Amino acid sequence: MSDGRGGRHTAAVDPPVFTVEPWCVREPELRLDRLAQSESVFALSNGHVGLRGNLDEGDPHGLPGSYLNSFYELRPLPHAEAGYGYPESGQTVINVTNGKLIRLLVDDEPFDVRYGRLDFHERVLDMRAGTLTRQVEWTSPAGRSVRITSVRLVSLTQRAIAAICYDVEPVDGSVRVVAQSELVANESLPDLGRDPRTAAVLESPLVSEEHTTNHTKAVMVHRTRHSGLRMAAAMDHQIEGPEHMATDIESFPDVARLTVATRLEPGQRLRIVKYLAYGWSSRRTRPALHDQVVGALAAAKHTGWSGLLDEQRAYLDDFWCGADVEVDGDAEVQQAVRFGLFHILQAGARAERRMIPAKGLTGPGYDGHTFWDTETFVLPVLTYTHPPAAADALRWRHMTLGLARERADQLGLAGAAFPWRTIRGQECSGYWPAGTAAFHINADIADAVVRYVDATGDEEFEREVGLELLVETARLWRSLGHHDVEGVFRIDGVTGPDEYSAIVDNNVYTNLMAQRNLREAAAMAMRHPDLAERLGVSTEEAASWRDAAAAMMIPYDERLGVHPQSEGFTNHARWDFAATKPDHYPLLLNYPYFDLYRKQVVKQADLVLAMHLCGEAFTYEQKVRNFHYYEALTVRDSSLSAQTQAVIAAEVGQLDLAHDYLGETALMDLHDLARNTRDGLHIASMAGAWSGLVAGFGGMRASKGVLRFAPRLPGGISRLAFRMRYRGNRLKVTVTGESACYELLDGPGLRLYHYDQEFELADKPVELDVPHVPSSPRPSQPVGREPAPRRVDPHGRDRAPRGSQPNRGALSRSR
Repeated sequence: MSDGRGGRHTAAVDPPVFTVEPWCVREPELRLDRLAQSESVFALSNGHVGLRGNLDEGDPHGLPGSYLNSFYELRPLPHAEAGYGYPESGQTVINVTNGKLIRLLVDDEPFDVRYGRLDFHERVLDMRAGTLTRQVEWTSPAGRSVRITSVRLVSLTQRAIAAICYDVEPVDGSVRVVAQSELVANESLPDLGRDPRTAAVLESPLVSEEHTTNHTKAVMVHRTRHSGLRMAAAMDHQIEGPEHMATDIESFPDVARLTVATRLEPGQRLRIVKYLAYGWSSRRTRPALHDQVVGALAAAKHTGWSGLLDEQRAYLDDFWCGADVEVDGDAEVQQAVRFGLFHILQAGARAERRMIPAKGLTGPGYDGHTFWDTETFVLPVLTYTHPPAAADALRWRHMTLGLARERADQLGLAGAAFPWRTIRGQECSGYWPAGTAAFHINADIADAVVRYVDATGDEEFEREVGLELLVETARLWRSLGHHDVEGVFRIDGVTGPDEYSAIVDNNVYTNLMAQRNLREAAAMAMRHPDLAERLGVSTEEAASWRDAAAAMMIPYDERLGVHPQSEGFTNHARWDFAATKPDHYPLLLNYPYFDLYRKQVVKQADLVLAMHLCGEAFTYEQKVRNFHYYEALTVRDSSLSAQTQAVIAAEVGQLDLAHDYLGETALMDLHDLARNTRDGLHIASMAGAWSGLVAGFGGMRASKGVLRFAPRLPGGISRLAFRMRYRGNRLKVTVTGESACYELLDGPGLRLYHYDQEFELADKPVELDVPHVPSSPRPSQPVGREPAPRRVDPHGRDRAPRGSQPNRGALSRSR
């Protein structure tokens, strides 16, 4: 089912929640009205464990959340009318045991920011340290003041581990304090409403199997009622404070609690370092999981709090050395691109053969499912900045290949049909026109395989994972399409990226991606004939793939001189944008699908995305004409669209427009443009900040061992520098308005292209001129759907106030 939904439309300008700083996200004061947004923004994860940025004491909260990658519960998936091939059940990520909780009592008064006096409150997400720091000064209703500092991390080096350092100090007199560190399962969750983007809230999904305590350590084991998964959570502590402290620990089926009581005199401090360990399995026994988390706790305590901090910083230092992006001239985008890279790393760093969900592990949006977003938007970033994470995500797809084969067989097709949305590999989409019919996900996965192998030269991966994925997806296309009477290969009745045009014939994006899939599968089979033979690939089958690719139908409208998004699309009536009220966006919430399907209106970049990913299939002149044509039709009722429009706008010389679109995709969550950041971050949209800068203004394209750049900057950015990895090399590209400097940071060296100029990059940096980009008329967008401008006027004022994007309430999240 299409899950793109827009928030309420508003023209109001909200005051900023976060300060703009290059390496951190700072919340200088607590905004209870934006608490759920902050919880998503401040979420910490490593791809295995995810903790929302809830307050330490648990209350108040917007949405509690602790998640384990791929740990889910089953729920019925009702259909208005039954149909063959419809999935009968869905998978929903669940809120697992919460280990973040540390409650505090000050002279018998519970620390609660809603009571007493909040003298100071600040939270800082440090993207170099990988920590969330909170500093509070609070005076209780009885007049007792304390200073609280907590630092939280989810370890990128010890996969099962999270840790919190919690300090309490008196401000102006002695106080009696009681701290309660807890594990809590089956937390009560707020009603998330009827918005289908949000997770299906399941009441008490965890059944207790074990709860034990020992000194300062507690272990809890639970299983899910229906999916049959088992998880364990454990906590242990190191406590420093006055000589006289009382401690007690207790456990119940859904709660374990360590209580520490003491009196603090001025100058004294109570410090609690809390270590958390999480694990889950669909196969391992209760004792095995118990021992797993106890062992992980022992390793974490041996490392110690300072050791965990050092490991975290070293891991991130290595990441930023090959991934950092510097932007001079737009401080908000500078912060946002690093924020996006940080969360993309968190989503995949230690996922290790599990999926990367659309929201990462930052919230329950979209039931925690993964979609095509991962392969098309997120994996390109990881491929060129942190390749092992990209490889692991594709290995997970390979692990689910058996289920994809079963799905293809159920649909009467050969090869593998990967699910539109899933957690463990089964199809969970209940709306087949935007789910099952969106077969392009299979080519998106194949494209990610080809990109990874090209960027790394990883032959072992190609043999163990890549070849089989390409073979089975090529088989799908060969059986899904057919040669017509004139010998043209057609792929009819599919849905491309634009879900406002469903069940169409010969969607250009789908056909071009399928064409690449078929060609690359045949080529890879030729490189590994022994493995291809084991997979049953005959010479005749590989030849049929090449024949289908060569004869692929790519529609073109000679009358208009543009590519129709799909066959016949340019013959449809245009949507009446002038008569569409601003509060009627997103359109799918206000108009029937049948009307959208038969009109020229585009939800998100489709043909334009084809020009990015399959740019060699278009001439420059065609790209210019296509871009102008589809700008007038694209309403961006999806958060995925702006990044693609930014990349192609830059390529065709619309640099200021590209900057505008870049701002939209980069600030999606920091400005909460879609009004749904509470459900979790838009990981693919944040990937768009990197894509807009590196692929857009950097002009980076890579294929067949060739890395090309065509850099150009808009007027609002004076300098752009980015680092990336390619074929064992780590390089830095620095662009100004006049020149581009290419520098090899380490590696054997490589040949590059600067526009059409080939050169060798080795020991010495190479500086080349950037050609002038001639100005051309700016294309128009549908009325009221223009992106907010980023350029700053001579007096230093933004042309559009912060948060005043005209389409902010309509930017919905779509697949």
